Amino acid sequence: MDMQGGGFGAGDLTAAQHVRLAGGGTAAAVAPVATHHRDDLLIGEVIDISGSASRILLDAATIGQLTSSSDGAVAMAGQVGAQVKIRVGNIWLVASIRDQQMHERGEGLIVATIDFLGEGDEEKITGRIHNFRRGVTRYPIPGGQVYAATSHDLKQIYAADERAHVEIGTIYPTRDIRGSLYVDAMLGKHFALLGSTGTGKSTSAALILHKICELSPQGHIVMIDPHGEYSAAFKGTGALFDVDNLAMPYWLMNFEEHCEVFVTSEGRDRQSDCDVLAKCLLQARQKNRMAEGMTKLTVDSPIPYLLSDLLNILTNEMGKLDKATSSAPFMRIKGKIEEMRADPRYNFMFSGMLVADTMANFIGKIFRLPSDGRPISIIDVSGVPSDITSVVVAVLARLTFDYAIWSRGEPQRPILLVCEEAHRYIPAKDIGQGQSVRKILERIAKEGRKYGVSLGLITQRPSDLAEGVLSQCGTIISMRLNNERDQHFVKAAMPEGARGFIDSIPALRNRECIICGEGVSIPIRVHLDTLDEDKRPASSDPMFSKLWRETGGEAEILERVVKRWRSQGR
Repeated sequence: MDMQGGGFGAGDLTAAQHVRLAGGGTAAAVAPVATHHRDDLLIGEVIDISGSASRILLDAATIGQLTSSSDGAVAMAGQVGAQVKIRVGNIWLVASIRDQQMHERGEGLIVATIDFLGEGDEEKITGRIHNFRRGVTRYPIPGGQVYAATSHDLKQIYAADERAHVEIGTIYPTRDIRGSLYVDAMLGKHFALLGSTGTGKSTSAALILHKICELSPQGHIVMIDPHGEYSAAFKGTGALFDVDNLAMPYWLMNFEEHCEVFVTSEGRDRQSDCDVLAKCLLQARQKNRMAEGMTKLTVDSPIPYLLSDLLNILTNEMGKLDKATSSAPFMRIKGKIEEMRADPRYNFMFSGMLVADTMANFIGKIFRLPSDGRPISIIDVSGVPSDITSVVVAVLARLTFDYAIWSRGEPQRPILLVCEEAHRYIPAKDIGQGQSVRKILERIAKEGRKYGVSLGLITQRPSDLAEGVLSQCGTIISMRLNNERDQHFVKAAMPEGARGFIDSIPALRNRECIICGEGVSIPIRVHLDTLDEDKRPASSDPMFSKLWRETGGEAEILERVVKRWRSQGR
């Protein structure tokens, strides 16, 4: 499309003068423009129509007049990101201004590109918009008049309907119109919360989850928290787990996860080590009494087994003369298992106390079945050794998905899995460690909604996420993104009608976000509510200028830190 406005005939200019003359001959007379509707403020006309985006001609003098209006929406009229309305018959079309430039012939005229958002019926008496809905069924024709949207119009456009929703903030540029998220639509098709470090991402996540918990006190939410920030925010409404009380049984891992933990070799050796582990692991699981009557026992079956049994089986197999491989794979696996048993950092998972069949209890406490008024589990994995963090997340994600599959036919209990720092677990590169977590999260993104599993991804680097995953998120909540690659990725994932909003992502203030997709009726820019101090995550940045004025007690600090460091405890 020719964005410079070149190619308009002289007729375009004379048509545009209608705008100025509509109020009585001069631009200054357009204070409110006298039209046959009380509230309608004429600011331009349509010059070019195409499917999703079209162009309008605006009168700069009229827009300048309106900037002093007491109505915030009218004061924004004609600016990038503002809404305009166009009448077609007895329907009002609403559009958002994407960009603008001076008309090449000047004369105080501005050419702007608009994206259509939706349409509403015209009230017979007042001429205002009501019954607003997404999408456009009729298009205007060139020459159609363009009006500024008022706060009353925006109230109708943004008003939440009777679907279950949570209010999270105030819609820009208004002072009193509330922005809402439709919970079922947002969770039913996954959501992503994006934003650079320091934009208030953690607080926004806490705000949204608090609101959902208030709406659904019997919900089932699992939050993977890699930095230990969210325990402070949900101590009143959530069940908090970390390495001290998680008690996650090692035998819940499937074969692929076992390989990630116990097999350290690379290349050709890795395959032979995995084959050895598969054979011995199956025998160890078969030793349990629960396995006696089972015909379909596999290495993936979550049947308890003893690590000592696995070690004995490895030793026995290694001693056999008819084995196809050398002793090296057996020695490598034995060495790794013994090392993990002896290391106290792995006690939360490989303790000898975790042999009993606690699967139902573990799933019940993690997935909040029943909720007992605490619908969210915060799983703080900051104390988990980094080499098995991805396996722990993989087990939790896979249990969520497997539970949903095997509980079909039972009364449904949908589960929301929220993943902070999601780019760690679903990286764009599919090489290296952590492939099991990547596979299960990608599978949940693609198939989870069929089984009642919802995925919430929180990340500061959308460009580092696996490409397909972001496009599976039906609702995207984007805070300020400073990196150009990240902005480009979000642009590609957002629906067409939100393109005008996306250009303002680098200009968002802290605690401001753009929301588009299934969770909102049309794309919105929202200033988020302030959370109470006791509901905020512990993620405030250190104040260098203040803290660097303080001194004293350093020797004692060092002594305490070194002691904790050495004992690997907090």
